Formats: sequence, structure tokens, C-alpha cells
Amino acid sequence: MNAPVVLAQAAPDDLLQVVRDAVRLPQGARIVAAMSGGVDSTVTAALLARAGYDVVGVTLQLYDHGAAIQKKGACCAGQDIHDARMAAEAIGIPHYVLDYESRFREQVIEDFADAYLRGETPIPCVRCNQTVKFRDLLDVARDLGAEAMATGHYVRREVGLFGPELHRAADPARDQSYFLFATTAEQLAFLRFPLGGLPKPAVRAAALDLGLSVADKPDSQDICFVPEGRYTTVIDRLRPHGAEPGDIVHLDGRVLGRHEGVTRYTIGQRRGLNVAVGDPLFVVRIDADARQVIVGPREALLTNALTLKETNWIGDLPSLEAACDAGRPVLARVRSTREPVPGRLAVVDGEPGLVFDGAEEGVAPGQACVLYAPEAPTRVLGGGFIARTVRAV
Repeated sequence: MNAPVVLAQAAPDDLLQVVRDAVRLPQGARIVAAMSGGVDSTVTAALLARAGYDVVGVTLQLYDHGAAIQKKGACCAGQDIHDARMAAEAIGIPHYVLDYESRFREQVIEDFADAYLRGETPIPCVRCNQTVKFRDLLDVARDLGAEAMATGHYVRREVGLFGPELHRAADPARDQSYFLFATTAEQLAFLRFPLGGLPKPAVRAAALDLGLSVADKPDSQDICFVPEGRYTTVIDRLRPHGAEPGDIVHLDGRVLGRHEGVTRYTIGQRRGLNVAVGDPLFVVRIDADARQVIVGPREALLTNALTLKETNWIGDLPSLEAACDAGRPVLARVRSTREPVPGRLAVVDGEPGLVFDGAEEGVAPGQACVLYAPEAPTRVLGGGFIARTVRAV
């Protein structure tokens, strides 16, 4: 390894104190920094090193196919791995690249395709954090003798009366708590999020002050393994039978037309239906087994309850089931782009679920329902993937 490049100037003391407050470990403690090659994870590693920690950078190679290698705003492939390696050299820390392509394909990409075949709308970023990053990579960090693993996610880890809690980021525009709801209590005890208390402009400024070459690199966008944002390209390659045609059916039973595969439709979709009956129609349900896309008026998108699967609970009661039995009030977020809305946990048709205080529109199976505490609205209580919805009308 070449001698480390001297960075432009020391990070401001107040910024380093923010990092130390987030880490809560003595200086000299070994911390594995997950480095994707982007500005956030690079600044995380650099600030940790400047704050006096023994930092080891680890980058996962997750995919390496065609146009995605050079795709701007991607991560964990091609140029991004090179950027991570060069950043680690500049910071002066050891760096390892781990080939996780086969795990990522099985646990994230194939799961993504299968979810669309089931008529769901998946969130691969949640699945990636849940499996490859916060399960497999944490094991690697422990094997390297680390006392913690740090990432560039914009969330906060606060220590409460009963242990670590997960909270929304200080910068609401950058908050990523929706994508980290599956973080378990055991994982949260080991994880650190040094950027959670910082606004994005401060992170960009720190990258410039530290002389990091990724300071002006674009943020990651869309789904990292989907070239040009065309997710059907990936699904058609992995599961070609998803393009089998079927009927577009109105809620009243009328067959209105034909479609070219259920994988091309999502709940709430209006454009691209190619049917005309006068009033606007929306996709309100997908019956993958019957290869039917069911459409109806906008009011048919209203949902008053849902059931959850693959749940995670890091709240105050012993379990999600106990919280459902108690009718625990929550704030529920059913899309990453929406603000949480009030509701209560409940047993719905024999399964853990949620009942909204008011009807919510366009709730889609496969998306996450992330739960926050009404009495402390930044605190994440857990959540689950939406299994089934109950129509309000």
C-alpha cells in the first residue's frame, strides 16, 4: 500500500465531537467502516479516523453487470469500488473488498424479481440492509476484532433507558429510517451512524475540507442494480414467465383489456393501462396467480387496515404481538416518500397488523410499514412488510 495522501486540513473540532457523541466508544477502539464509494460513507470513515479511532474500511462488491458498472449514482460496483479503495488510501486506513455477488443476487435481486411475480412492490434497499449489510457484514466486522461497525446512513442511534434506540435523522430531507426498520436490537447495539446528526451540506463541506476526491460525487439514485431505472429488464431476464399476458379486470368484474405481464404494474398506477371507460382508473389489486390486474376508481385505493409479515420490533413492549394485543398507538409510514400517519397496532384476521385512524391511499403489499412512537415521533419502533390490505370502501 502506498503512503497515505495528506488530507487538506483537519476536520473542525465540533464536527469530530458530533462523531464521538454518535460513536460512544473510547478513542483507539477499532471500528469497521462500510465504504460504498460514495461521499457519505467516505466522510464517515475519514471523520472516524480523524476522531482517533482505529478504522478499517470494508467494501462489498455486490454486482457487476453491463451498463450498471458505469451508471452514475450507483454503488458497490465498478467505479465505486475503485473510489472506495482510493479514499481509504487517502485517509490512511486498511481496506478490504469482499465479493458478495452471489449472496446479493440470491438475497436481494432474485427476491426482488420473485416479489413482483407475487404481485407485490418490493423494496430491495431494505432487503439489502436486512441481509447482506446488517447481517453478513456485521459478522465480518466482528471477525476483524471491531467493537462497532459504522455506516453513512442518515439515522440516529440514541441510548435510552433500556438500551440503544433507532431515531430519524436530524435532517428530515435525508432521513433513511424507513429503509432500516428491520435493524434488530442486537444489530443496533453494534452499529453506529456518525452522520445522523448532520445535515447533508455539512457532510459535503467536510468532504471538501478533508480533500476527498468524492466530494462532488452524485448521491446514489433509484435501485443500484437496475440499469437506467428499467426494473422490468432485470425481472424479464431472471423470471421471463412474469411477462405472460393476462386480463385487466374492473372491480365490477368487467374485462377491460389485456396486459403484458403483472410485473409491469404496481398498486396506485394510473398511466399505461391502455383502457378507457370514461372515468380515471387505477390499479387497486394484482392477482398474480390468476394473472389479473384489477382496476377501479381512486376511492378503491383507500385502505383502513393491513397485516404484516417478516416483522421486527425494537419498541418498549416485549414484542410486536404484545403491542398488537395492547392496541399500541403508533405513527405508521407506508411509503418512503410519505410522512407517518396515526394508527394503532392490532390483530387483523389473526395476524399482526395495523388499523389506521383514517383511510390511507395506495397501500401496496411488499412495501414496508414502519412504525414510530407518537410520544417520541423520531423513534423507530420497528415494522414489517405489508402482507395484505383491507379496503376502506
